[in-house]
Amino acid sequence: MQNEQGKKRKALYILLALLAAISMWIYADEFGNNGGHRVIEKTITDIPVNFNGESKLADRGLMLLEDDTTASLDVTVKGGRRQVSRLEQDDITINVDLSNVEKAGIQQVPCTFSYDDDKFSSDMSRKPSSNQVTVNISELNRRIVDIRCELSGHVADGYSAGQLQLSQDTLEIRGQAKDIDPVSYVKVVLDVGDGAEETVSQELTFQYFDKNNKPLSSANIHPTVDSVQVTLPVFVTKELKLVVDFKESPGARKSNLNYEIKPEYIVVSGDAAALRNVETITLGELDLLDLLNGGPRYHTYPIIIPDGCQNLSGVTRATLDVSFADMTSAEVTTQQFTYANLPSGKRVDILTQELTVRVFGTTADVEAITEDQITVVADLTNYSAASGTYTVPAFVEVASNAGDLGVSGNYQVQVRIREPHEPLPEEPTEEPGQDTETSPEA
Repeated sequence: MQNEQGKKRKALYILLALLAAISMWIYADEFGNNGGHRVIEKTITDIPVNFNGESKLADRGLMLLEDDTTASLDVTVKGGRRQVSRLEQDDITINVDLSNVEKAGIQQVPCTFSYDDDKFSSDMSRKPSSNQVTVNISELNRRIVDIRCELSGHVADGYSAGQLQLSQDTLEIRGQAKDIDPVSYVKVVLDVGDGAEETVSQELTFQYFDKNNKPLSSANIHPTVDSVQVTLPVFVTKELKLVVDFKESPGARKSNLNYEIKPEYIVVSGDAAALRNVETITLGELDLLDLLNGGPRYHTYPIIIPDGCQNLSGVTRATLDVSFADMTSAEVTTQQFTYANLPSGKRVDILTQELTVRVFGTTADVEAITEDQITVVADLTNYSAASGTYTVPAFVEVASNAGDLGVSGNYQVQVRIREPHEPLPEEPTEEPGQDTETSPEA
């Protein structure tokens, strides 16, 4: 029992000794340098150099060569042991800007360093092995090669493909002779899918090939553009019906027409997307009231096809022969009057007692009209401040149960406009034995 307690006590003493040693080590690490951190140095090696501005370099006919060009640098960091020890290569970035290099040859250019702010503190010092790097700049050779397009997929049944269209047929490439001389052409691949029904257009990157049609690496080859726009037009052929937009009015309806358009259809071919929802071509508009009022029966229209399409029929003009199948008119006398747009604070008396109006429509509708289905409406819009007797414009309303009838002609009625308190004028009285019929000379 005493041996067991002795073993436990010994283990406790060892643990306490370890804790004391660790505490002393941490204290020495944190405060052993005159109350400050224990300072160490660490050299982080082979930090890769990033080169920027190579496109501007290429614009000057120059390029960066890997041979004799500094690929990496070292940085020595001095600071607290705990902070310095956790630094890695990825915590430091080295950048070189080549946009200001204007001549070929091996030369020195400045570089910049950036550090991870989360791992570097202000009390740490950093010393790069150099603030400049060596670059080997060479003049670019230039070459122009053809661009070829390979087509993948097919268009849908009933559609046809046009000729491939490339934004450019050739490509200028730049680089050292040993890199660009083997290039015979570049190729892009346009995949239109399975059953294309509209024009396909894509921005495509290219692959380099030698004269034996073997692919080449693009390393160290600088093209003037990175991609090519390729378009495959997809066409459809459709038969489109020629139509006229008839402007209808009461009593003058399209359903009451006899008309014929020649030709009735034309065949067009064009972009599938442009013709997708197109079934007709509208030749123009015809107001049926013009036809009623003696307008021409025969009309000629140009055939205007949708933009970008081709008229395969070759016919450029169409003719319309149009007339009413059943049209008649009649005069109807009515004694029904009312008014519209009554002036505020006024009273109106309609003096006209009857009026004959002309209606038109199909024979059945005209013959069925009765005078109580026609109302003449005096329009007082322009008489808001007037008083007295006036002849004013009027319009005619046909009852909804009277069939489809129109009204022709212009009409007026006589009205008296007066104040609400103003009495009606006295009617003239007749003397005994006086003849009330107006003489022809009156």
